Amino acid sequence: MPENSSNPADNLTLDNAHLDSIHLDTSGLNCPEPVMMLHQAMRKSQSGQIIHVVATDPSTTRDIPKFCLHLGHELLGQHQQDNNGKTQYLFDIKKK
Repeated sequence: MPENSSNPADNLTLDNAHLDSIHLDTSGLNCPEPVMMLHQAMRKSQSGQIIHVVATDPSTTRDIPKFCLHLGHELLGQHQQDNNGKTQYLFDIKKK
């Protein structure tokens, strides 16, 4: 029987439609948790995989691009959208 976990890293899932991509939902988490989870996702992924990140913390618009620049990952895209009156920040990152 699997252990119940309250670990936010459990929000890391493979996108079944695109086995080369990972979806990481960090909604509701604040700095530094989204970047820490992204770092975990990078360690679990393979070179060339795409990680789609959904965040609600505005500081991710600064922190995630810096993370990519510092570690050499490619930030493919970044934008924000409204989701039922709440702003979501979306990132597409390719692991080096």
